[in-house]
Amino acid sequence: MDLKPYIRDIVDFPTPGILFKDITPLLMDPKAFKYVVDCFVERYSNSSIDSIVGIDARGFIFSAPLAFKLEKPLVLARKPGKLPAESFRAEYSLEYGTNVVEIHKDSILPGHRVLIVDDLLATGGTLAAVAQIVEEAGAHVEGLAFVIELTELEGRKHLQRYNVDSLIQY
Repeated sequence: MDLKPYIRDIVDFPTPGILFKDITPLLMDPKAFKYVVDCFVERYSNSSIDSIVGIDARGFIFSAPLAFKLEKPLVLARKPGKLPAESFRAEYSLEYGTNVVEIHKDSILPGHRVLIVDDLLATGGTLAAVAQIVEEAGAHVEGLAFVIELTELEGRKHLQRYNVDSLIQY
């Protein structure tokens, strides 16, 4: 299935000069959404992952059904101040600023093999920060999976030591 018709471009969002890839049309079409989840299930059903990290907020949309289908724990990587227990924390650069991501310290177990899931790879900053936390916790990043990859921003360059998997490339 060609997923590109289900991705809408929004100019100058969230700031001027940014071309935002909106996944809302994909989520509104049950067949397209199911296709994305099924693609990830097929790719990771025979892998050796122990848990799945979903990145706040759109990464949750894809990581939750994947974790459910693969019967793996779902770990949340959240924006600052959203987690109630002791957390690992990493700061990272965005295409349009900086941010922080946090993961509960008790949700990543040493030695676990972790798949990190998000909706989009742009500069790679968010994914690199989450991978840093996973490794700081003593776990291994088994792979990075996302629906959309913006190749011109070369985020993959910052993630060369990981297995990177995208369904759509622009």
